[in-house]
Amino acid sequence: MTERPALEVLRDAAPDAAAVDAFLAAHQVPIVEGHRATFLWRGHADAVKLRHWIFGLESAQPLARVEGTDLFYLVVEIPPRSRVEYKLEIRRGEHVEWIEDPLNPHRARDPFGANSVLATEGYQLPEWAREDPVARRGLLEPFSFHSRTLGGPRTGHVYMPARWRKSRRYPLLVVHDGSDYLRYAGMRAVLDNLIHRLEIPSLIAVFVDSPDRLHEYADHEAHARFLCEELVPDLERRLPIVSEPRARCLMGASFGAVASLSTAVRYPGFWGRLLLQSGSFAFTDIGSRNHRGPVFDRVVAFMNAYREGPTAVSERVFVSCGVYESLIYENRSLIPLLDATGMQVRLVEARHGHNWENWRDRLREGLSWLFPGPLMMIYE
Repeated sequence: MTERPALEVLRDAAPDAAAVDAFLAAHQVPIVEGHRATFLWRGHADAVKLRHWIFGLESAQPLARVEGTDLFYLVVEIPPRSRVEYKLEIRRGEHVEWIEDPLNPHRARDPFGANSVLATEGYQLPEWAREDPVARRGLLEPFSFHSRTLGGPRTGHVYMPARWRKSRRYPLLVVHDGSDYLRYAGMRAVLDNLIHRLEIPSLIAVFVDSPDRLHEYADHEAHARFLCEELVPDLERRLPIVSEPRARCLMGASFGAVASLSTAVRYPGFWGRLLLQSGSFAFTDIGSRNHRGPVFDRVVAFMNAYREGPTAVSERVFVSCGVYESLIYENRSLIPLLDATGMQVRLVEARHGHNWENWRDRLREGLSWLFPGPLMMIYE
């Protein structure tokens, strides 16, 4: 016999304030019961809405009030192994505000602030993404580079693996939006752990930032020249890096993925590995006008041109995207085009949205496929 949803039991009991207190104390909010997630909010309001980032569902869904109480609720069907970020919209008269869920302690942060997090059954924070006291920490140092091409300084961080030696040569990983990957995706701990576990080789990672990413990452010729003709040659002169395309990987998320692909297209064969996460690969099938706004115009022009005549620009390309993203169609449609050129291509999807923890959760799959570690040579 199927157990009745917890909220139905409460509603049928004609609850008073004390019953609501006891109910909230006994449940973790949102309440996850199989495919059902129940969102709750308690307080005085004229209206409450759930604001989420699940493409395909109404982005603003109203909560109903439990009769005779100040408790609002909404039941949403969400599949297992999902991770969703959301806020609550509270309206009192003419005043409307978006807030984090006060009944849910779980938060995710990004450059714009924080969101509340719902994780359904089957989703867990990857243990390899947590700081492991056993794993030796790599060295992370800030750097500044004056770019003649871009006409000013560019800053970021350089990661050197634990136990690195000048007498050895290491693969190179260059990461767009580097500070955000470090801050919001915990990428330093990820690298420490994967190297310690022999899932990827010891490597040198360079985390680069841009003061105007929406401009410089949108198929910008000067940005590509900065990476390939200035930054990488300088790194290879100063650091023990393998100077071969198979040992170079360029990666990024969202517009950073566009910058990675467009740089590889401008310098085919220079980057032997690409890691593209939730790429903003907007294109049009008819005409050049796009529905995402003028900031995407150069992206659309680039993608339309590449789709018209796709060529092999790398050896291996790893693509990941959340199925709750509006960009899932564009990312899926890119795979057969890349594959047809002869490049090795892998697509990984997950029940996530367009956010940093989605990108963090795919790093192990992407990095270990692009740069397999010595673990693959160990047999039990």
